[in-house]
Amino acid sequence: MTTSTPDEFESVRVDPDPIRRGKRAGELITVYQQRAVELARLRKEAIEDARRSTNMSFTEIASALGITKGRVTQIRNTAPAPERAFFGVGPVEVALPGRLIRERGDVVIASEDDTAGAHLMAELEKLAFVVADRVIIDPRREWEPKGDAVVICGPASAHIGNVLMSADPVLTMSLGDNVQWYIVDRATGDHFLSPMDEEHSTRADHAYIARRKLGSHVVVHIAGLHALGSVGAVHYLMGSLHELYKQYGDKQFSMAITTSFDGLTPKETNVLVPPQVWS
Repeated sequence: MTTSTPDEFESVRVDPDPIRRGKRAGELITVYQQRAVELARLRKEAIEDARRSTNMSFTEIASALGITKGRVTQIRNTAPAPERAFFGVGPVEVALPGRLIRERGDVVIASEDDTAGAHLMAELEKLAFVVADRVIIDPRREWEPKGDAVVICGPASAHIGNVLMSADPVLTMSLGDNVQWYIVDRATGDHFLSPMDEEHSTRADHAYIARRKLGSHVVVHIAGLHALGSVGAVHYLMGSLHELYKQYGDKQFSMAITTSFDGLTPKETNVLVPPQVWS
């Protein structure tokens, strides 16, 4: 999804190509709608900030803003939650790893990734995001986000997974001598093997979660050591979003969690490596 510039509105109006004009008009409608949602969130946040920092009453805030107290109440009750900003402004791309079936040359998606993606998209829509695309990343090709995005893939699944994780100063993933992947704490050197790969394996998995900025856009990166871990990461993230945003705001950070499962249903999640802000 392309973002707009001050001249693009006029350029769309005078574009002589009707197909291009119609397509671009649709894109800009989505961009403007998402910005309107973000402005509503910012106004609600400003009202709450004014209440906390100045001790003004809501009646006084309403007067200062030139609106009624009833309108202030409506804004506080209906505008998006502050934690929406964790994912940027929108629209949001959701990218999942495709898996190559070499015998047929087909790219398919694992059931675990499909489950994680479906849950995430439903939760993003509750936050008034337009999900621009559900991207299935072809492992044979390079891909990068065009704007705000959630990328669900490890460094071995797709080039973008490796690119994003390589830039993390706190955590990474590495392949051990036993051809098993580990989450690695760069500072302590601690290696965390998936419980699924332990000698006495259990149906649980570790997962990596990071929030980073690419220019003016936000990219949230999720990667389970196995695909199952990503399911747990999405459930944890959406269930903890309010507290994570309250504590870390617009900062870049990464962390790791462990989730146990009943089938594809998360049972219990624990923090493996607490969130660490990138300096």
